[in-house]
Amino acid sequence: MKKINSSNLPQHIAIIMDGNGRWAQRHTIGRIRGHKKGAQAVRATVRACLEIGIKYLTLFAFSMENWNRPGEEVQALMSLLEEYLDKEKDKLHKQGIKLTSIGELDLLETRVKDKIRRAKELTKSNTKMTLNIALSYGGRDEIIHAVKNIIQDSKEKKIDINKQTFSSYLYTDNIPDPDLLIRTGGEYRISNFLLWQIAYTELYFTKVLWPDFTKEQLIKAIDSYQRRERRFGMTGEQIKVNKII
Repeated sequence: MKKINSSNLPQHIAIIMDGNGRWAQRHTIGRIRGHKKGAQAVRATVRACLEIGIKYLTLFAFSMENWNRPGEEVQALMSLLEEYLDKEKDKLHKQGIKLTSIGELDLLETRVKDKIRRAKELTKSNTKMTLNIALSYGGRDEIIHAVKNIIQDSKEKKIDINKQTFSSYLYTDNIPDPDLLIRTGGEYRISNFLLWQIAYTELYFTKVLWPDFTKEQLIKAIDSYQRRERRFGMTGEQIKVNKII
């Protein structure tokens, strides 16, 4: 914790939680048990972000492509989500954490959707931190969804299409773009995650598999973020001048 500069924290951290299956393989256990261990890492990471002072945390929990996995594994992942909501929603509320979600939630079973809705309703007024879960989510699908809605709305009113307008049609409207994107598991790709939002996000890749991701690993990622100079297309000299001003 001493490494962290509290005045330069990333406001929004997004995480691609990769490696549950490989972790299970290394420990010669089934993939579903690997996902259960990954759920423990979710709890630890949410708690750590709250302690550190992160305002927004987005977790890539289930992609559109994940629907193509074996039915048994998909069902197990949905069951783990239900279990998480049942056990954690009251804790999240007491801790002042607001739960939100992004993605094609209509594809989820009614029972799962209802539990998500109830957890959102319970925590909607909380302001200490926002936990945003990406479920049945794909970045390209999100962009197509936004374009379709813009076309539909433009039939009734004139819409000035610019970056701000387009962003307002995304699932992440009212959530700032991520400052830091972490991917565990040793892969170096974005996997169709927040394609529009991460235009200027700092990327951090670690070989640590998600079930082994700890508060210490999170601090390493934040420390790496704080050692970088975010230029947003400007020169280093311009950044220094703006800081002085």
